[in-house]
Amino acid sequence: MSVIPLVGFAIVAVVTLAVLRPLRPELAALLAVAAAVVIFSALLPRIAVIVRLLEGLAGQGGLNAAYLAAVLRIVGVAYVAEFGAQVARDAGEGAVAAKVELGGKILILGMAVPILLGVLQLVVRLLG
Repeated sequence: MSVIPLVGFAIVAVVTLAVLRPLRPELAALLAVAAAVVIFSALLPRIAVIVRLLEGLAGQGGLNAAYLAAVLRIVGVAYVAEFGAQVARDAGEGAVAAKVELGGKILILGMAVPILLGVLQLVVRLLG
């Protein structure tokens, strides 16, 4: 999907939401979530292309596949958490959005620990 259909879809969704929200706020919230899911789904093929490109570059550079996989999972968690927080914010649930962001950060920290340990072990080997 190129940017023009993406923006066109978003504009139609926003105008529809602006009309619908005063009349049926519960339907507007559902439409906002549905629009966000459609946009995210439309971008998934592009994300897959980027992941394959990074995997190819990592293979050429001799990077440990486990580290690349961990980094890609971390980036994925960051994007999904941000997406969830934005949906919650759009629904007027700022407190829920903040908790989604906090949860994403905690998960990212937990997933980064093996990478940090690997870097520390490398530094110890280089200095020792």
